[in-house]
Amino acid sequence: MSSTPTDDVQAFLDRHPEIDSFDLLLSDLNGVIRGKRIPRDNLTKAYDSGIALPASVFALDINGNTIEETGLGLATGDGDRLCRPIPGSLMPVPWLRGGRQGQLLMTMVEPDESPFFADPRQVLSRVLGRLTALGLTPVVALELEFYLVDRQRTEAGLIQPPRSPGSGERATQSQLYSMLELDEYADFLEEIQSAAEAQGLPLDTALKECAPGQFEVNLIHCADAIQACDSAVLLKRLIKGVALKHGFEATFMAKPYGQEAGNGTHVHISLLDAEGNNVFSEPGDDVLGSPRLTQAVAGLLERMPSSMALFAPNLNSFRRLQPGLYVPMAPTWGFDNRSVALRVPSGPRAARRIEHRVAGADVNPYLLLATLLASLHDGLTRELTPPPAITGNAYEQVEDSLTNSWQQALDLLEADEVLGEALGRDFIRVFVANRRAERAQAMQAVSQLEYDWYLRHV
Repeated sequence: MSSTPTDDVQAFLDRHPEIDSFDLLLSDLNGVIRGKRIPRDNLTKAYDSGIALPASVFALDINGNTIEETGLGLATGDGDRLCRPIPGSLMPVPWLRGGRQGQLLMTMVEPDESPFFADPRQVLSRVLGRLTALGLTPVVALELEFYLVDRQRTEAGLIQPPRSPGSGERATQSQLYSMLELDEYADFLEEIQSAAEAQGLPLDTALKECAPGQFEVNLIHCADAIQACDSAVLLKRLIKGVALKHGFEATFMAKPYGQEAGNGTHVHISLLDAEGNNVFSEPGDDVLGSPRLTQAVAGLLERMPSSMALFAPNLNSFRRLQPGLYVPMAPTWGFDNRSVALRVPSGPRAARRIEHRVAGADVNPYLLLATLLASLHDGLTRELTPPPAITGNAYEQVEDSLTNSWQQALDLLEADEVLGEALGRDFIRVFVANRRAERAQAMQAVSQLEYDWYLRHV
């Protein structure tokens, strides 16, 4: 006889008598975790009845302010919606409160239990349904870059790299793939690994990136795109929590330091047919590969300019999009080429996939995957053909054309009919209104650089 959710909850509680409270988590437009904390005795009720949260949780900007222009605030009475538990997401939080904390992911629904249109997780589910209708299943893996920074700021109030737990020194330079630096942060990285194992997160590898205090963690590929994004959201929370426990702060800002490398999110995607075969490995042109691989590439390239507001969702995101800093600034593609926006990695033909290299680490994983899969779907259904693959250094061959203007990115997204249809026009309206309001607030702030350059000289 199969178990019920209530049975699973009780089995979890029996295994974890030490846990006395649970965090019920919801990922907002920015990928910020919102939610409620409940006592242990209320967990079964949360499964049976759900929990109420206002729909305006998806109208919040990065500072937690409700953006009324979204239409999700007082215009509709700021009413509640029901949030339901996500099966398989009940897990311990070993780094919090001595292991006495648990957590559970939620998703928002309408009163009739249909998906709530502004929940990014439901947006991704909507897009996945289109691929399912074609008999296709995406297999995805996400790679996340982040910085560790010292909790103590400089005299000028700026962030700085932490002191190495191994040497006690503050790094001023770094070595890409350095094993020595991984050794210096071994205790921190080992706790990330053990916490991920406790939570059932499919953590694959960790490596030292090229800037002081910068690391990358990779998740194992998954044939459930929504679950892959769930894992990415929870892994971010885990890394931030473990970092604090070790005396650091972890940030997934796209560009924490103006003169150092930015943080990106790379996504690997392949497609399986109904028999479990990778359609990107199908027979085709000896140079270009299978027709469906090139069609998918073409769709991703065609939609890339109007997707930038989703790949770069805030002011700091666009600091990363600068020439000469190894960030793709044009819709390009190639085989085993890290200078392009879409890389088809080398390896066995059966494992052929596309790596998307444009988005920052500050992206909402659900919206990133929804955008990529919608673009890919468009390329397949219209049987698009990509431009020639780039060989050699794409930065020297192709002029930058992807916008680094937040305003222009929002205008392009708003006007894109394909993404509007795929992600939902109501969702696009909410997203664009939210981002425009945050941009307007950002434009009201005058930076120190502007005082230094202009105060006395103009």
